[in-house]
Amino acid sequence: MLRNSILIFILFLLNFNLSNIALSHHGFAAYSQENITLTGIVTNFRFVNPHVQVYFDVINNDGAIDSWQGELTAPNKLSRGGWSKNTLLNGEVLNITGAIPRNGARSMRIRAISRENGESVNIGEILEDL
Repeated sequence: MLRNSILIFILFLLNFNLSNIALSHHGFAAYSQENITLTGIVTNFRFVNPHVQVYFDVINNDGAIDSWQGELTAPNKLSRGGWSKNTLLNGEVLNITGAIPRNGARSMRIRAISRENGESVNIGEILEDL
C-alpha cells in the first residue's frame, strides 16, 4: 500500500512538472530593443491563438517584394480592446512598427499600426502590460 502511494505521488510530481513546461511561454529575447516601421500591404490576417498574426508584403529598396510576418498578443486580449477578425483587411496598406529578430528574419513583434490615412489602430493600451 505504501509503495503504491509513493509511486502515485512520484507520478503526480512528474506530471505536474511536465505540465508546467508545456504551459510555459516564450520570451522576446530574440528580438532587438529597437523598433522599425515598415509600410506594407496586408496579405493575410489571422485572428487565432496563441498570437494574432499579420502577414504583409513590403517593397524593398531594390523594388522587389519582401514578405513579412508580424505577431501581436492573444485574440481574446485584442478583442477586449475592440479588435475582431475584420480589424485588418487583405489588401489594406498599413504602417507597422515593431521589433525585429536579431537573426534578420522578416518577422516582427508588432508595437504599433497605423492605416494609410494616418489613423492609428488601437493596440498601444492593449500591449502596455506585455
